[in-house]
Amino acid sequence: MFRKILLAVSLIISCTAVLKSQTTGNCVIDVIMSGYSPRMFTADPVSDQHLDLILKCGIKAPSASNRQPWKFTVVKDTTLMGEAIKGTVPGNILIFVSRPEENQRADIDCALTTQSMFVAAQGLGLGARIYTGPVSNVNTNLKEKLGIPEGYQVATILRIGHMDKSVDAISAATPRKPIEEVVNYK
Repeated sequence: MFRKILLAVSLIISCTAVLKSQTTGNCVIDVIMSGYSPRMFTADPVSDQHLDLILKCGIKAPSASNRQPWKFTVVKDTTLMGEAIKGTVPGNILIFVSRPEENQRADIDCALTTQSMFVAAQGLGLGARIYTGPVSNVNTNLKEKLGIPEGYQVATILRIGHMDKSVDAISAATPRKPIEEVVNYK
């Protein structure tokens, strides 16, 4: 038992050191390096000012040939959010990012705009989580109810809310693979 506790404490200390050592002084890089996708959110509402900034960051995302094929559907209704994603709480916001049905290549553009909004939310001190698993159910059963534009289908869903401060971000974050495992130089 003592070994397990010692291991847990040393893991937390080493993770903290890694996160602190990744601080560069560049606010964008620091947000990316310290961010994670929380599962626990509070019921504190996201302000309209923050939502507006996040959506504007999504609009500024790059897209192939600058086509900007996405449409954003913002949902604040708790009941409706719960039909799409389990565990949402009042005050959360879901942004459904949709693409033209006939343009599957626009999935990449939708991923880029979702990531831009994800980073913007974290830069504002909010929690954000990207979902793709529930997309099939949403496209099959909820498009009309959500008001997804005609001729579009959902590519990604972004949940935004205030993070539960009682959750330790260091131990809650999933460890990343080491750079040596994912980068190949030639």
